[in-house]
Amino acid sequence: MEILRTVTELRQWSRDSRAKGHLIGLVPTMGALHAGHASLFRAAAASCGAVAVSIFVNPTQFGPNEDYARYPRTFDADCAPAAKEGANVIFAPAVEELYPAGASTFVDVEGLSDRLDGASRPGHFRGVATVVSKLFIAAEPDRAFFGQKDAAQVAVLRRMVGDLRMAVEIVVCPIVREADGLALSSRNMYLSASERARALTLSRAVRQAEALAAAGERRASALISAALQTFAAEPAIRVDYIELVNWATLEPVETAAPGTLFAVAAWVGATRLIDNAILP
Repeated sequence: MEILRTVTELRQWSRDSRAKGHLIGLVPTMGALHAGHASLFRAAAASCGAVAVSIFVNPTQFGPNEDYARYPRTFDADCAPAAKEGANVIFAPAVEELYPAGASTFVDVEGLSDRLDGASRPGHFRGVATVVSKLFIAAEPDRAFFGQKDAAQVAVLRRMVGDLRMAVEIVVCPIVREADGLALSSRNMYLSASERARALTLSRAVRQAEALAAAGERRASALISAALQTFAAEPAIRVDYIELVNWATLEPVETAAPGTLFAVAAWVGATRLIDNAILP
């Protein structure tokens, strides 16, 4: 497996691979890899002949008081699992490679970028859309793979790809969870043992919404109320949002329909976590 550091190297690898008849798969990550990332690598390898994994902690998607400086950086440990699960190359650029001195161009998906996580993290989705567009330009992938846990991000990127007529398919893979239900996240390593136990409240709230929807409950008010009651049992958790939204637009809906997104975000101690379900 090769490690590439420049856009020129990545683009040349992509074009050489396509010349050999391969579809190009890209899995964007910020490193600190876990089993959720591994599922994306396997999905990419199963459908694409050439797979690139990017490892880049993107500064533009972090707010001034967020965890950019302490975000886990485990590059050496990340290389082996990426190769084992099907990555052909790792793209690990310096910040200056993607954001050269004086860079002033950003991608802002208006409307969607201000909803869900974008409402509580101003500028976050602007940074995500910008870095992913840079990765798409560099890697020229046929398919890009993302996890459903980042469902709001997926909605933003789908709109970006559609609006800009990018020739890339967004592939969404299911949430991977621990045995007790906690959605895998690189930020889980921030949690103390007691916080880890409390964090299960997010998955309990999501599973309750799924169960209610499966039993025929469609009212957003009822689903959100049930989740609020679940969170009320853990007063140490600070809820950021509990929303039932149209997954394509991230706009709130009053009644669930097939494919509606039920999403939650909450602070467990100093760690912000997210979870969601696509309702039946």
